[in-house]
Amino acid sequence: MSDTHLHIVALDVPWPADYGGVVDLFYKLKALYQLGVKIHLHCFTQPGRPPQDELNKYCVSVNYYRRSKNFSSFSLRLPFIVKSRKNEELIANLNKDNHPVLLEGIHCTYYLHNGALQNRKVIVRLHNVEFEYYKQLAKNESHLLKKLYFLNESRLLFNYEKSIASKAGFIAVSEHDVKVYQQLFNAKNISYLPVFIPHTLAVGKEGKGCFCLYHGNLSINENETAVTWLLQNVFNTLEIPFVIAGKNPSKKLQDLAHEHKHTCIVANPGEKEMQDMICKAQIHVLPSFNNTGIKLKLLNALFNGRHCVVNVAGVEGSGLEGACQIASDANSFKEIIAALYQQPFTEQEKEKRQGLLQRIFNNEENAKKLMTAFSRET
Repeated sequence: MSDTHLHIVALDVPWPADYGGVVDLFYKLKALYQLGVKIHLHCFTQPGRPPQDELNKYCVSVNYYRRSKNFSSFSLRLPFIVKSRKNEELIANLNKDNHPVLLEGIHCTYYLHNGALQNRKVIVRLHNVEFEYYKQLAKNESHLLKKLYFLNESRLLFNYEKSIASKAGFIAVSEHDVKVYQQLFNAKNISYLPVFIPHTLAVGKEGKGCFCLYHGNLSINENETAVTWLLQNVFNTLEIPFVIAGKNPSKKLQDLAHEHKHTCIVANPGEKEMQDMICKAQIHVLPSFNNTGIKLKLLNALFNGRHCVVNVAGVEGSGLEGACQIASDANSFKEIIAALYQQPFTEQEKEKRQGLLQRIFNNEENAKKLMTAFSRET
C-alpha cells in the first residue's frame, strides 16, 4: 500500500494513548503505517493535549487545529461536540487533494454534514452511539446544569446522527452500535470493526490473587456511578477485599470507599502501578451502565488479568461474552465473585481467552479490513 494516502481527522491528539477514545486511534495509526499507508493526520488540540512529536513517526504530515470552546460554538441545531470542531483551515487542507478521509468520531463530521466532502471517499469511525452515550451521562449526572447540557446534547445528537447516517460509510466498535444505526437511522453502509489495541497476548497469571479490582477514569460520572453501585450494593455485605483505582476520584467517592475495612481507593496511580494491580487482582469487577461503544478497561483486564465479572451492558455486541462471567444484579455479582475468589486462574482458561481475543483484536488484519472498506466506497 505504498501509494495509498489517507486523511485521518482526529477528535483529539492521540498521544499519549492514555484514555479509551485515543487508544483505538493511536494503535490504528501504527497498524496502518505498518501496512505502508501514507497518513495525513489532522488533530484538534485542547488544554492538556498539546502537539506531539511521537505522531510524526507514523504520519507523512500532521496538522493541528484549536478546538473552539467559546460561546459561538453553542448552537440550537448542531451538537457542541461537532460545532466546536468546525475549522476552515481543516477543510482547506482536506481539499488540497482527493485522498480518502477517515473521520474519527461523530465529533469530526461537520464537513460531512454540510456537504463539503460529498464527492470524496469518506468513512466515519463511530466511537459510540453518541446520543445514547450523552443520555446515559445525563442520567448519571447530579449537577443540574451539566445534566441539562448532556440532555440537550443527546437530543441534538439524535437528530444529527440520523441526518448523516446515509452520507458516508460507517464502522462501529461494537455490533450493538451497528444495530442501533440500522434500526433507528436506517443506515445501510455500516459494519463492525473491532478497536485497535496495544495488547497482543493474554498474559493473566495462573493461580490466585488476593483482591477484587475496579479500574477506570473515576472523574467520568458513569464510572463513579458504577463504583458507587458496587460499594453500596455488592461489597456492602460481601467482605472480600475490593480495590478501586483510577484518575481523579471525587471526595464523596473516596469517603464512601473507606467506610468499610475491606474496601479502599487508589487515586491517580501511575501506569506501572495500575498495570501491576491489574496483573495481581483475582477478579476484575467491571459493571457498566452504558451499553454503547467498547469498554477498553475490560480489554486491558482480559489481556493482562485473571477472572472478569461484568453485566450484560458491559459486553453487549462486543464478542467478549465467552471470556467473562456475566451477572444480572447485585446478588448474582455477589455469588459469582464469592465463587471465583476461591478459584485459581488456569493455563487452560488463558489459552481459551487468547484464542478468542486474537481472533477479534488482530490489529494487522483489522487495518487491512479498514482499507478494503475504503476500496468499496464510491
